[in-house]
Amino acid sequence: MPIHERMKRCQERVQILLERYLPYPQASMPLYNAMHYACLNGGKRLRPLLAYLTADIFDTPAEVVDPIAASIEMIHCYSLVHDDLPAMDNDDLRRGKPTCHMVFGDATAILVGDALLTLAFEILSTSEHSPNVDYSTKLQIIRVLSQASGASGMVQGQAIDLAAEGHQLELAQLIDMHNAKTGALLSASVQCGALASGRATENDLFKLQNFGKAIGLCFQIQDDILDALGNSEIMGKHPGQDVKKNKCTFVTLLGIEQARAHAIDCHAQALLALEHFGPKADLLRALSAYIIERVA
Repeated sequence: MPIHERMKRCQERVQILLERYLPYPQASMPLYNAMHYACLNGGKRLRPLLAYLTADIFDTPAEVVDPIAASIEMIHCYSLVHDDLPAMDNDDLRRGKPTCHMVFGDATAILVGDALLTLAFEILSTSEHSPNVDYSTKLQIIRVLSQASGASGMVQGQAIDLAAEGHQLELAQLIDMHNAKTGALLSASVQCGALASGRATENDLFKLQNFGKAIGLCFQIQDDILDALGNSEIMGKHPGQDVKKNKCTFVTLLGIEQARAHAIDCHAQALLALEHFGPKADLLRALSAYIIERVA
């Protein structure tokens, strides 16, 4: 199956899952409405897709991965809502629509992020939602996701990014920042897809962690290139924001051509990590290629 078809099927599946798990919207509960707005207005669903494709390597049914996929996407959506806030990146457009705080206000947007993050871990820990995963495996998945999401992962990366505004970073510093900010949750998505099987070895997880880090950098470099060259109609958000905020990016540090070359090197590292899994990882290989070729 072509990667674009698998991506479309994943997007449809995750949309249904999110509608099932999110609190039912009510006129008297703006928080619930805002949670739906933040999660159900499109998106690539790349992180859930990584979990499903990795689970395929171990012949794990999609139903086993469903609560993991939904939880990962909720964590990702929470991070976008908070990133867009005036105190953070101060963006007013996301996925072609006004950002959550522009529609519901800053306070509700903050609470949306809080609610989505905690709901994600409620889903992962509830037997009703994940009856096919034993408690030991659930704890492993929760540990991996919490580390990737918190002060040693995504949140740390965001903090470094904010502190670095107006400063030029070394390439190694920039890589470390994005390994945390972007790569940590992508890598966790891959690892959780493997853990769901109950059959992944330590070596399997090590290879997949390397793959996740590599595609995380691919994704971020391409994001930086699109921010420099893209247009808002295709991207669904305003380009050129990094320059306006005086941020150090792979483009400002290396230039467009060297940034592209670095993305290609990261793609090669991703493919190298997948050699361990043979043909079963072909869709992950295709996804890595998609990441550095995407235009939005």
